[in-house]
Amino acid sequence: MNKRFLQALFKQPTDTTPIWIMRQAGRYLPEYRATRQRAGSFLGLMKSPDFACEVTLQPLARYDLDAAILFSDILTVPDAMGLGLHFIEGEGPKLSNPIRTEEDVKRLYVPDVGTELDYVMDTVSLLRHSLREQVPLIGFSGSPWTLASYMIEGGGSEDYATAKNMMYARPDLMHTILDINAKAVTDYLNAQIRAGAQAVMIFDSWGGHLSEQAYLEFSLKYMNQIIKGLIKEQNNEPIPNIVFTKGGGQWLESIAESGCTGIGLDWTTSLKSAKNRVGHKVALQGNMDPTILRSTADAVAKEATRIMFEFGEGDTGHVFNLGHGINQFTPP
Repeated sequence: MNKRFLQALFKQPTDTTPIWIMRQAGRYLPEYRATRQRAGSFLGLMKSPDFACEVTLQPLARYDLDAAILFSDILTVPDAMGLGLHFIEGEGPKLSNPIRTEEDVKRLYVPDVGTELDYVMDTVSLLRHSLREQVPLIGFSGSPWTLASYMIEGGGSEDYATAKNMMYARPDLMHTILDINAKAVTDYLNAQIRAGAQAVMIFDSWGGHLSEQAYLEFSLKYMNQIIKGLIKEQNNEPIPNIVFTKGGGQWLESIAESGCTGIGLDWTTSLKSAKNRVGHKVALQGNMDPTILRSTADAVAKEATRIMFEFGEGDTGHVFNLGHGINQFTPP
């Protein structure tokens, strides 16, 4: 098996820098759009192991990548809690039953991953079999704070005012939600590992919208809790984990103390600076601006080269990636 991705996360020497791409399978691929049409809907695509496996593998057929990442959605956990996940064309994910009151919070529970999220584990198992040890498989989840933001807002938001209002006015309620989410995510990621995921990633998409004190108390604290509870070895193989807080470059030292194996960086953080600050403790993943992929081949090559030299030629512990998800209008 090509183990470059795993070796880089453990800061071991690799013959070349490994690469995978956030939103590796997605709307930029015509074959993805064709499979989604056959599935009938995004939920139909995501909840069918056969379809989800198919789109996970599509980028590997096109590109020389060093890892596959499970095709799923970060809102599978709130959906399993009964919050009613659905998708509106052009508006993204929505939750029919958002958490707004103390009574809503009291009804929350940690879902049984073996029943309410079994379709995800079936997809992971099918992927491990289908990959035939070609490249490692990454499992993932949203962070407790990011999940809570969606659960309270009922969907995406520009300022997360409803979630932040609860955080400031009723921190007790927010901590209850986050603790439940942390326990659910720990169970969820461990189930993915047992099903065959060889690395896991926590997407803290909205942590960067918090103040420093709020980030440490309401986001990083609960990711730390998850990392402590993760399976660290499966079938005699170590299982690395990556934490990615979009907009979190100012807190790298604190994230590196979480016990994570690697830190994902968005494009606003200097890779050289990040390495100087925390590189001796953890691997770094990133961090090309995904928008550049819509410019010219020369611009992409120049920026990729710059990022490689910025990390340091011959140094270990770098996984090349985008600084966030690939845009749907990117030419394949």
